Amino acid sequence: MNNILTIAWNMVMRSIASRRGMLTYILLPSIVVAIIIFVTGGVEGSTPTVLYTNMDTGAAGKHLLAELENTGDYKLVSRSDEAALKEGITQQEGEAGIWIPAGYTAQLAGGQQPQLSIYELRATEASIMVKMKVNAIAGEMLGTAQTVQAAGGGTGDAEAGLGAILKQAEQHNVGSTRTDYDLYPRETLGVITGLTLMFLMGLVTSTVSLIMDDRKGRTMMRMFSAPVRSYEIALGNFLGSFMMGVIQIAVVLTLGKWVFRYDYEVPMYLYFLVLAAFMLVSMGIASTVAGLVRNPRNAGMLNSLILTPTCMLGGCFWPISLMPDYMQKAANFMPQKWAIQAVDIAATGGGWDELWLPFAILGLMAVVLLAIGSVILRPNEAGISA
Repeated sequence: MNNILTIAWNMVMRSIASRRGMLTYILLPSIVVAIIIFVTGGVEGSTPTVLYTNMDTGAAGKHLLAELENTGDYKLVSRSDEAALKEGITQQEGEAGIWIPAGYTAQLAGGQQPQLSIYELRATEASIMVKMKVNAIAGEMLGTAQTVQAAGGGTGDAEAGLGAILKQAEQHNVGSTRTDYDLYPRETLGVITGLTLMFLMGLVTSTVSLIMDDRKGRTMMRMFSAPVRSYEIALGNFLGSFMMGVIQIAVVLTLGKWVFRYDYEVPMYLYFLVLAAFMLVSMGIASTVAGLVRNPRNAGMLNSLILTPTCMLGGCFWPISLMPDYMQKAANFMPQKWAIQAVDIAATGGGWDELWLPFAILGLMAVVLLAIGSVILRPNEAGISA
């Protein structure tokens, strides 16, 4: 056990004891992942800003804005005219802009559907939701106006009747019971998890490089000549890489949760366990790759051939459901797929009666790869000198 801990601690110190090592292996990857979390997921608790210009003097324009404000999902900011509205959207002062034309209420009272203009600089989740909400409110007001018009009366009476009904509707005396508790994982959570797994698996490069250096400098041969067993060498390298990964995971989660305030929608201890289990598999892959590669110059290329395809098949860049059937079957052999699945299960409120399967598969992959790595990790060749 002492030999394993000594080898592991030596690997950690060689990797992150210097400023360059700390920056390369811990800080830089962690900051990159945290920035991706911030850009992709947004800041927790932020409310989208919606700009508007209301040229209508009747009740319909006011009702539309009142209903949007009552949702509590948007911060409404007024602009004087359409030109100012467009400029605000161009300057990214709001996620979307709404322009309500003059005579909007009168046209509705006449049974017409006046055109509402919605401006956006780029399509985002907030801007699409604003469009859907505005169209829904406008459709409800048109149906109400047509009912009032069918009841009879002149145009002035219809407009007054519509205003009275809309004013009464704003009281929300009749409500509804929410039955959708959002028991589905947020789409950005899968993207963030996939990118985090990709960066964690990138540690394989540093691990392979260190082991290749040991073989090339005959350090590993001297280790084998000492009273140290092969499995202890493999476990030492495995544990050292895992310790580096745990440090990186802790830094990433700290920056994402408490600095950028991103809501993972998963208990932090459970998210940490998923990433740690995946790191175990990655370290098993590192041990296996290090045992197979004899030329140190081929280590980086072979790692790239492993990292990129497995991340693509495992669903790090897109949902697995979008891939053909044969690729979905191949994804079952990728650790990324099971790590993402575990996060999705936890995000939907699943317990250990469902989580045991992805964790068991990740654990089995780690054991098998570590066993293979301990068998083939031999210092038979010192590597090819440059």
